Parts: sequence; structure tokens; C-alpha cells
Amino acid sequence: MITIMSDDLTALFDQAAVATPLTAGAVAFRAGDPVRAMYLVREGRIDLVRHTASGGRLILHSAGPGDVLAEASAYAGGYHCDGVARADSLLRAVPVAQFLAHLRANPAAAQLWAARLARGLQTARLQAEVRTLRTVAARLDAWTEVFPGLPPKGQIQDLAHTLGVTREALYRALARRRRGGG
Repeated sequence: MITIMSDDLTALFDQAAVATPLTAGAVAFRAGDPVRAMYLVREGRIDLVRHTASGGRLILHSAGPGDVLAEASAYAGGYHCDGVARADSLLRAVPVAQFLAHLRANPAAAQLWAARLARGLQTARLQAEVRTLRTVAARLDAWTEVFPGLPPKGQIQDLAHTLGVTREALYRALARRRRGGG
């Protein structure tokens, strides 16, 4: 959710050791694991997954190249979800203590980080609001009001996860929209 745009923070990760590459389905961390590092996704995609008591699987976020993974973990003792590679991925890791020390020592980096966390919170709140809408069409309308256009072909399933609907239901709503039926 948080794409690093500051040369200062990018340089911090560039100096870091490359974490073990992950193959699709591999786990970077599990819920409850102690937070020891902050990760920057260099290649691939990592899903933040929470499992429900009923056995459901919720994708809370999908981090791609340039995103800091599980950004709130910088302020937590343990992870609140699993980090699972959706595709073959490559991460860079910085010890969390070093990451936080860098922010304390660099006000510009800290300001950028705070702004990115705020935008992430706004996006999460929007997602929660959109998911309260009753129909797939209403969810799609609300989402496209804020984020015009649709993801590229092959990434529509990511939008379905974001909207909290099945891929098939989203495809049906898109087909109705193309036919002029809402």
C-alpha cells in the first residue's frame, strides 16, 4: 500500500541484504511471528492474508514492486497476518530497529512515511466503506468514482478481492455495464 518514493528511504533498502527469494505460495512471515524486519517488495507480489475463525481467507492487501510490506508492523511486536507470495518475489529487508532509527534521524523521511501511512489509512477506510454497499454494481461505482478506470486485463481478480466480491460476480457486473445495464 505504501510505495516508497523518497531517495532517502529507497537508499536505506538498497543498502539492505536481499531476503531469500520467495516462490509463489511461500510465506515471508506468519501472524504472530515477531517483527524483526521491514520489507520492500522489489519483484513479484505479496498478499497480506488473514484467516477467519470459519476458515475463510481474507486478502487485506497485495503489495507489489516498490511497496513496503506490512507497514504497520513497524509499530507492532508481532505480525497480524500472513505474508504470502502470490507470485515469485524478491524482498529487501531492513531490521525494524534500523528502519525506525532512520526515520527518527531523518525528518524528511519521517514526514514522507507519515504521509504514506495516512494515504494508506484513507484507502483502507474507503475499502471498508465500499464493502458495506449491498450490490456489486454499487461497489464498483463507488470504487471507480475514486479510482477511475479499471485495472489492466489479468488484474480484474485483484479488484474483486478489493471490493469483497467473487471474480465471477465482478465479471457479470462489468458485462452488464458494457451492455448498458448498469
